[in-house]
Amino acid sequence: MTMKNFKYLYPVLLLLILAAACNPSGKEPSSPKADTLVSYNVKVAPEWTDMFYRNEGWFGADGIFAMTLSGDESVGAGAKDSVLMYFSDTMTGTVIGDSSVKDFKMINNSFAWVTSLNPSDATVRIFYNQDKDGKPANFFDPNTPDSQPKEYYWFGDGFVNQEDNNSINIFGYRTIDNSEASWDFELTGVTLITVPAGKPFSEQSQIDMPLYLTIEGVGAGTFGSGIFVNTKAAGAPNPDGYLYIYGLLDPNKQLVVARVKPARIKDIAAWRFWNGAAWDTNMENVKPVTDRVSNELSLTPLKDGRYLLVFQADGIGDHTAIRIGESPVGPFGPLQKIWKVPEVSDPPGIIPYNAKAHPVLSHENKLLISYNTISLDYFNDILKYPHMYRPRFFWLEIVE
Repeated sequence: MTMKNFKYLYPVLLLLILAAACNPSGKEPSSPKADTLVSYNVKVAPEWTDMFYRNEGWFGADGIFAMTLSGDESVGAGAKDSVLMYFSDTMTGTVIGDSSVKDFKMINNSFAWVTSLNPSDATVRIFYNQDKDGKPANFFDPNTPDSQPKEYYWFGDGFVNQEDNNSINIFGYRTIDNSEASWDFELTGVTLITVPAGKPFSEQSQIDMPLYLTIEGVGAGTFGSGIFVNTKAAGAPNPDGYLYIYGLLDPNKQLVVARVKPARIKDIAAWRFWNGAAWDTNMENVKPVTDRVSNELSLTPLKDGRYLLVFQADGIGDHTAIRIGESPVGPFGPLQKIWKVPEVSDPPGIIPYNAKAHPVLSHENKLLISYNTISLDYFNDILKYPHMYRPRFFWLEIVE
């Protein structure tokens, strides 16, 4: 090769040398994972929605979460294990002609046992507590040192703690009615409710958790909106042994993240808070990882290593939405609206909220998602439109 020819090849050789230095393995560099869900289908899930259309006893509720009693959180785990489903504010009574209610009473929590991925009257049993007179009553009421008279619980997410003999653990938000608040109630604190495995709910214990925070210039809110159990025993694909516990700060529905080992969940000193770069011992240093989510939500690992965040866009609104994350703390991609809630056109002006996925009741590549519906003039409307307030479901089929 003459020096003249080398002169023209030199730039090419230089580029090859630089490429080898940047990619010493010699393998083709992999392209970054997409930060959106590219190929998917959505369709209604009437087999689930219709199960919660009821006229006697329990006829509506919100705050729906689900867990297997073994603590297996993997997709479809409910096919081989009993699933405990639980609700927050619950309507009871007798619906007459779809337009009135007899013996109406609202309680603050109820439950269902689900024993199959194919819902039916035989596999979904809804139940609530009753007092000595047979009247509907709460299973759980605030009973901690910080609790105040007239407080009640609004449930957050929960999980079965396999490092505590499979105890049931649920975050309870202590709540009190307040006519001056924007929604006639306000949150006053956070409690962790624990029920030992195999025991009745009356065997519960409750512990105050300092997980209500206000950060100047950022927002105010609580942890417990969603839980991702990233352990091998729970079926996580890339386990690190931690619970990832999600919280929400207003304004702008900002998502914050904490983590702790399941065995130490009651020890607040063991909790760490994501500050945008590392896990911090100081909750006040937490930094939002995304926004426009809802007060209840879910994080589900995908087969390709990404994570699917499911929520109702902006907390309350027409669309159920998702974001795709590279890890349980993100970074999260853009908001994708995947489902326009059809009930918004129904009287009396239904508004949807708090969407989330239920992997344990799902199928491979086919995720069951729920959302709740309510109206602005709720206490008047529920007596005229009693079926407006209940869980609705659809399927998200991932085809990519």
